[in-house]
Amino acid sequence: MRPGTLTALVSVGLAVATPVAVATAVTPRGEFNGGGILQLGTGSKACTVKRGASCGGVTHHRANLAGRDLRGAHFEKAKMHHADFRQADLRGAHFEGAKLHGVDFSGAKLKGAHFEAPKRAGKGANQAQPAPSCAATSCQGASLMSANFTGANLTGTNFTSANLTSTNFTLANLTNATFTSANLTSANLTSTNLTNANFTSANGTSANFTSALISPSNFTSATLISANFTSANGSNMANGARVNLSYANLYLANIAIANLSAATWSITTCPNGTTSNKSSTGTCIGQW
Repeated sequence: MRPGTLTALVSVGLAVATPVAVATAVTPRGEFNGGGILQLGTGSKACTVKRGASCGGVTHHRANLAGRDLRGAHFEKAKMHHADFRQADLRGAHFEGAKLHGVDFSGAKLKGAHFEAPKRAGKGANQAQPAPSCAATSCQGASLMSANFTGANLTGTNFTSANLTSTNFTLANLTNATFTSANLTSANLTSTNLTNANFTSANGTSANFTSALISPSNFTSATLISANFTSANGSNMANGARVNLSYANLYLANIAIANLSAATWSITTCPNGTTSNKSSTGTCIGQW
């Protein structure tokens, strides 16, 4: 500004603001500040997000944690509905007893992560604990190898193309869950509720479905080689077209599959204890 310009502006009635110090912006909790630090929660229930973070019990909905390195972080009993964990590294992280409705784990690394019900010490230690609630969660394409979802509520969760090798779903509620093209090799689905679950093109080789409720579910084009369906209840299974049941164990399973066209049978143990290769049709059809 040239000399005299300020005086000229005032003389024609234009207001000129007096320079003031710029205040340092307060970083909203759950958002990055200039140093890349992220905080969740409020007051005594706040935590700095980092690898191995202690965020147990925090309440913070719609947190943006996409792409973060959160290996070994603790989120036990946290309330984090609709949080964004896309592409995050959550290997070995703890979510026991957490409330995670609508959370997005798409593409996240969750190998060895814990989602089971929390353990109680001392008095009442043997009482049932509340299961973690992850309903309507998206785990599309996530790596969940060996993760523990024992007793978790995973209603409507999307596991499309997820890696669920050796993942433990014992007693989990997987009603309306989607496992399309997922890898469930050696996964444990003992006593799970799989009502209306979709396993289209999933790989369930050596998976354990013992005592699972699979009525109705869709196993179209699924690979279930050596899978165990002992005592499973699928009295109204929706679709088994082109399913591969080679070496699968269906002993005592209550299964009446609506469509077994082009299914693959090879030494499959039928519900009545016979094997498919010894039946007149070479299948377990009618061997219930």
